Amino acid sequence: MTKKVSVLGATGYAGAELLRILYSHPQAEVVHITSESHTGEPIAALYPHLRGLYNLTLESMKDIEAIGRDSDFVFIGLPHGHAMEVGKALKELPTRIIDLGADFRFSDTAVYEAWYHVEHTYRDAPRVYGLAELNRAAIKEAKIIGNAGCFTTASILALAPLAASHLIDTKSIIVDAKSGVTGAGRGPKLANHFPELYDNFRAYNVAHHRHTPEIEQAIAEISDEETLINFTPHLVPMGRGILATCYANLKDGATPELVDAAYEKLYGKEFFIRLLGRNGYPSTKEVRGSNYCDIAWHIDERTHRVIALSAIDNLVKGAAGQAVQNFNIACGFDEKTALDVVPMYP
Repeated sequence: MTKKVSVLGATGYAGAELLRILYSHPQAEVVHITSESHTGEPIAALYPHLRGLYNLTLESMKDIEAIGRDSDFVFIGLPHGHAMEVGKALKELPTRIIDLGADFRFSDTAVYEAWYHVEHTYRDAPRVYGLAELNRAAIKEAKIIGNAGCFTTASILALAPLAASHLIDTKSIIVDAKSGVTGAGRGPKLANHFPELYDNFRAYNVAHHRHTPEIEQAIAEISDEETLINFTPHLVPMGRGILATCYANLKDGATPELVDAAYEKLYGKEFFIRLLGRNGYPSTKEVRGSNYCDIAWHIDERTHRVIALSAIDNLVKGAAGQAVQNFNIACGFDEKTALDVVPMYP
């Protein structure tokens, strides 16, 4: 059965990536696309790579209820603070929501408010955290799916087997992650200006990045243990990709063989997670344009620490691809539909 879908905020990088993926989806029909700053313009005028594929014109979302009545699903690619209002407007309709922003990622809205400095106006929203490999059953029935963030997807997937098997001290976790520039959005910023970015490499938002509590929430739920992490993001001069390097102290008795077994137990049958094994090295170029997450791990026996590495495309597995994966789960479609593509190389 074909599902009618709309994309709110279709002119951001994640929105455009959604349109690219949904074009190949045999059971999804895009009926509305919105942009408040480009209302009335054809999408191909802003994204020429969609020329001849979409003849849709960008609309305003002022009549969001009409859009909702036309749609089985609404994908939201808007900055935080907007999706909660959409959720309230559509709560009496059967329309289901997949939000690529942060409004519905937290079970405790007070945590959201503390880190995002925005009052949450839809506290009782029936939301589910949308990290597909870890939350399928809840996603299938959810009214609102809070798509996991890009840094968080890479970090949580790298750490989840260790947390689930209780092999690490969850208060010792350090995540050092690097992202391509599309993770900062399409809006022009001085730090992303070519002369500032080219041949440069820097950290930002040290100890204050908003993905910190999202990672902590997920690992705490997986492990049922108090979790505290240090998270440091870095910006690298490339368009796409995230490489996350995650460190944690191993618990007494946690052997390399138990670590190997934990990854195989959780991900051995997962299509979109490719295990490179102990001592492997994931690379962003090897997942570019795909919904794959490549994971490897190393054991430092001298310090009794494990180092888990993961690579994803931030716009696909870290945003639009994961949203479509969640859409497939929610609809009962084959999870790989429109996502079973070979990464682009080189």
